[in-house]
Amino acid sequence: MKQFTSVKDVENVTELVKEARALKNNPYADKTLGENKTLGVIFLNPSLRTRLSTQKAAMNLGMNVMVMNIDKEGWALETRDGVVMNGTTVEHIREAARVFGQYCDILAIRSFPGLKNREEDYNEEIFNKFIQFSGVPVVSLESATLHPLQSFADLITIEEHKKVQKPRVVLTWAPHVKPLPQSVPNAFAEWMCQAQKEGLIEFIITHPEGYELAEQFTEGATIIHNQDEALKGADFIYPKSWSSYHDYGKILHNGKGWMLNLERLKITNQAKVLHCLPVRRDLELGSDILDSTESLVVEEAGNRVWAAQTVLKRILENI
Repeated sequence: MKQFTSVKDVENVTELVKEARALKNNPYADKTLGENKTLGVIFLNPSLRTRLSTQKAAMNLGMNVMVMNIDKEGWALETRDGVVMNGTTVEHIREAARVFGQYCDILAIRSFPGLKNREEDYNEEIFNKFIQFSGVPVVSLESATLHPLQSFADLITIEEHKKVQKPRVVLTWAPHVKPLPQSVPNAFAEWMCQAQKEGLIEFIITHPEGYELAEQFTEGATIIHNQDEALKGADFIYPKSWSSYHDYGKILHNGKGWMLNLERLKITNQAKVLHCLPVRRDLELGSDILDSTESLVVEEAGNRVWAAQTVLKRILENI
């Protein structure tokens, strides 16, 4: 593995999940693999699970870790080429990325979308320029369009807790007070579609009309606009809010009737519920679910360590 920005960087997700579960059972088996190697962790946006799990994963592999909140601690970055920098930006990403590559063996980056200009966000300019100019492998800690480490951890959790050979997994839109990026649902759909191709799951997406995700991430998924119909017989449910892709960045539905609670789970196959966190209780997801044995959100967050450690291990093995 030379970089990790989407499921397309993975040859076989079934084997990747097996490797992650093996690492979970023996977390220090490769504790010298990262000796004298440095992971640079760059945040342009807030983080809790991603920050802590990535640092812990790197330390389990013996790596040194440098963390920088570049939006607060660094110079304002210019990403556009061919501009006279006579405004508020101080440092060009071309130099910054090269400098990070001088100090670090692997870079891990988080950068959210602006949700104003779809073309600009989906071009992934920041990530692509770090990949182009840093000269070292780059790991996505969430980009404008994808959150692959989260989705990898989600699949680990599903494999750990499944009670049938090929569980029915449902991604459902959830209400929120503000427009959220499509990165988590895009990545979840992309990973689950690949898992479905490999025979691991059956995958369904449900959302109000107007919330269709980009087709490049949902190929192979069954899409149902009636939430109750989608939930029937579900083994795992993943509630997540996202803003419109086609009417970019907009909220199109008041959310009424789309929040899950324990009562709604009665039509499922005793479904377990996942969420990437943070979650707004009794808005996105009922507290009765979050406080019940049906919730796997904490176990899922724990698996973020093994997702990150597996990816870093594979990259270190190829440096």
